[in-house]
Order: sequence, then structure tokens, then C-alpha cells
Amino acid sequence: MSTVSDQMDSRSGVSIVIPNWNGAQHLPVCLDSLRRQTYPDVEVILVDNASRDDSLAIVARYPEVRILAQTTNLGFTGACNAGLRAARGAFHVLLNNDTETHPEWISAVVKTFDDHPEAGMVASKMLLFDRRDTLHTAGDYVTPDGLAHNRGVWTKDLGQFARRAYVFSACGGSAAYRATMLDQIGLLDEDFFFSFEDIDLAWRAQLAGWRCVFEPRAIVYHKLKASGGGTTASFYDGRNRIYTLVKNYPADLWHDHRGEVIGAQATLVRTALKAWRGAAARATLRGIAAGLLGIPRMLRKRRTIQAQRGTVDRVYLERLMQPPYEIRIDPTRAPAVS
Repeated sequence: MSTVSDQMDSRSGVSIVIPNWNGAQHLPVCLDSLRRQTYPDVEVILVDNASRDDSLAIVARYPEVRILAQTTNLGFTGACNAGLRAARGAFHVLLNNDTETHPEWISAVVKTFDDHPEAGMVASKMLLFDRRDTLHTAGDYVTPDGLAHNRGVWTKDLGQFARRAYVFSACGGSAAYRATMLDQIGLLDEDFFFSFEDIDLAWRAQLAGWRCVFEPRAIVYHKLKASGGGTTASFYDGRNRIYTLVKNYPADLWHDHRGEVIGAQATLVRTALKAWRGAAARATLRGIAAGLLGIPRMLRKRRTIQAQRGTVDRVYLERLMQPPYEIRIDPTRAPAVS
């Protein structure tokens, strides 16, 4: 990881990429909140995945928004990547269409990147849209068994996440990325289509030597239930957990934690089998089967990731994977940047 490319990069400002599929009912709240951002240099790109509702007509009321209308549904990852490829900013931010952003959101994100050249990712504090004292996530984390979680989910926001800290990943619903980092490690994996794409990218970033900083002043309100669920999510969750593990989980960590990883997957299978009459459980099992069938393809990608791997502090990674799933940042010490 290096900041030399940042110094030579002529890009400036922030590009916000919003993937959209039939999100007409959510777009006015989201886009109105972006108009209230205090940061002066923002472009907004909406990638429409062949919506059948009035999405495009609504976005047409916002002439400042660049519209990339797709003829087919590219999935979350495909839509995000289309927007990221078109983005001109020095910082690229993914934002779900069912959100409302605090006016200081982007200003806080940019300040964090400026303060932390080692950060390739900034995680926002995401609160529930209809219960604004309750957390959706204060950055995401991975446990040694390979499972991913939202930090602080469903808990009251009582100031327990009031400081900047290193965390494992930003949640894809409001994830901010340094453009030069994406130049190095690549964009979202379009084989994922939907789900775990943010964790996969975070693994690649961490293994390349970049860090993720949680910024508590970067606040986004999220209509959580509107972003997905049901059998579709169950299938992709089941499949993409395996994809993520096979692609990224370091061999030295696997040596120490393989029992936990295998045990977690076995528990997911047993739980789904017990509830096999339910559509979601059957979708999970189909997803796990698809994940196993996709292992050869993910192993080919793993070789590329491992070849690009930087100097990774194993102690640092394992601390992020243990409670409290953060490493406090000492404001008096500037972290080393290689």
C-alpha cells in the first residue's frame, strides 16, 4: 500500500454511486438529503437496473444526478461497478437508495480520509431510518469462524461508538473507498451479484495493507427492510459466505481456526435442514451447494489475491476479529504508511 499514487492522482471530490432497482418510493428522500450535503464537490451517479417503476421519471427531477440506465438487471455488484467505473472523484462512495444522509456525512468522510492516508475505506455510522436511536451498523466485522456481522446491530446508540476506530469493513449500504485503493485491488466481484460483496472487498483491501476507519460523525439512516431479504438473500448469503472464505481467508489463520470455520458452516447446514420446509431454508441450502460448486473458480481468484498481498500484521487482523471488533486510534500517533 502506498500513498504515492494519491499524490500523483489528479482526481478530486467525491463520487456517490447509488444502485437502484424499482426504488421509486425511496429515491426522493435519498436524493433530497444529498442536496443538503455541506461538502461542495460531490457528483451523484444513479445506476438503474432496468427498473419497471417510475424511478427514472423521479430521478429526472434531479438534473444534477448522472443517470446510467441499464437494459438488464446487473445485480447490486454489477450496478455499483458500472457507477464506480464512471466515477470521477478521488473518493468513491456506495449508497443504498433507501437511505437518508446527514448533511455533514460526506464532509466527515472526506475529513477521515484526509486524516488517515492509510485508510482505503471509511465506515459510516448507520442508524435505522424509523428508529434513529438504534444502530444498524458501526462498521462490519468478521469472526474467526469466517462469519460476518454488523457491529452494534439493533442496540441503542448510547455513545458506545463515539470515537474513530479501525474496523474490518464498511457496510456496502454506505461504504466509502479511496479511488487509488480500488485502482490497486479492483472493484466489487460481480460473481457475487448481491450480498457479502463488501466483506469480500474488505478482505482484499486488508490483505493488500489498507485499513478501514469507522467515522462516528458520518451518519446515514437506513430503511433496513427495504434493501433485500427473503429467499433471494438466503441463497446469496449461503453461496457468497463460501465464496468469500475460499477467496480470501489467510492460510495461517485457516491453520489455527479451520475447526471453527468448518463448524460454523456445518451449523448453517444443520439449521437449514431442520427448517427445510421453509422457502428461506431451502434457498440457503441451494446457496451453500452453489458455493461448493464454485470453489474451483474462487480458488483461481485466490491465487491472484494472494499474489498481490502486501505486508499484513496478523496480530492486527486477529484483534479486529475479536471483541470489541475494533482497534482504537491514538490521535497522538500517526500510523506508519508503507
